[in-house]
Amino acid sequence: MSTTTESFSAEDEAHILDALDSWLEKEVRPQVKHFDHEDEYPTAIVAQMKELGLFSLMYPVEHGGLGMNASAYAKVITRLCETWMSLAGVINTHMMLGQLLLRFGTDAQKAHFLPLLASAQLHGVLCLTEPDAGTDLQGIKTTAKRDGDDYVLNGSKMWITNGMYGSLYAVLTKTDTQASPAHKGMTLFLAERGPGFNIDGKLKKLGYRGVESVALSFDDFRIPAERILGGEEGHGFHHAVGGLELGRINVAARGVGVARAAMRDAVVYAQQRTTFGKPICDHQAIQIKLADMATRVEAARLLVEQAATKYDRGERCDMEAGMAKLFASEAALENATEAMRVHGGYGYSEEFDVERYYRDAPLMCIGEGTNEIQRVLISRQLVKRYPA
Repeated sequence: MSTTTESFSAEDEAHILDALDSWLEKEVRPQVKHFDHEDEYPTAIVAQMKELGLFSLMYPVEHGGLGMNASAYAKVITRLCETWMSLAGVINTHMMLGQLLLRFGTDAQKAHFLPLLASAQLHGVLCLTEPDAGTDLQGIKTTAKRDGDDYVLNGSKMWITNGMYGSLYAVLTKTDTQASPAHKGMTLFLAERGPGFNIDGKLKKLGYRGVESVALSFDDFRIPAERILGGEEGHGFHHAVGGLELGRINVAARGVGVARAAMRDAVVYAQQRTTFGKPICDHQAIQIKLADMATRVEAARLLVEQAATKYDRGERCDMEAGMAKLFASEAALENATEAMRVHGGYGYSEEFDVERYYRDAPLMCIGEGTNEIQRVLISRQLVKRYPA
């Protein structure tokens, strides 16, 4: 469901995308290899993202944001990921937290937090996944027990993007460990760091480098009851799942970006590399690969566009977002693999960007719900929509 205003125009979109393209080419592309290979947080680039308004995109104008819809946001994410996928991760959790506040927050929570998030004074983070609970959110073990006007949190979270540099954390907990079904006892809190809120370390990853993923833990961490999202216990699972539609659109848009970058690099290289006296793009075996890569990009882009359009209309789009995420992430993985084959031995070296696409792409098949669970959810929705 969209919660942005309708004041964002096609002219606004074109202006932002043009400015974004210029910035990516001038400021980001020359530095990507360094930050990726060193796994270094791009502090200066993130500061520029704030200045460009990228932290404000989907926040309503009345709260200091740009009022961008999901369709335009998906295009921004795709452009970012054509250059460096990690940058999409910097703002994705920030946008998702904003949408959760807009949809489920109390009036007081909206009035306090939305202007701070829209102006990037706060950086939003989602804390859902745990060491033993990822796709199965009902299996989380982090608890929140009432103690006077506060709740006391204990437990741990894993794979938390922006966990080290973020400042406002949506933490999913169990306030009733005996609830049946389990999701009725789950509550989402809006937490800022304090005593008992621990960052336990940065996780080393195959790809998706630069932006940090961390392990967090809570050791008798106290938080006021007024920080429950929506003000009432027991709705946390519904809130968390509700935010995944936008998250899956984001991951799908990332897939389009990486798939397109891999295709572009393969097409360019195929024109430059010669074998048997002619460019390899003149060999049928390579032509077939390039054609399939381009077709996957366009099919994925259209699926993302469909899901984002339904989201903007306020329609249910969990099936469409799941389809887009499933297809686009697989397209990114396939295109990255095929681009490496087109490049031959050079694709396996750090000299070309193809090896980074190859390392980044698998994450999208796992994040925001594995592709295996996407297929299950899509199938269930199909049965509901087309009853016998």
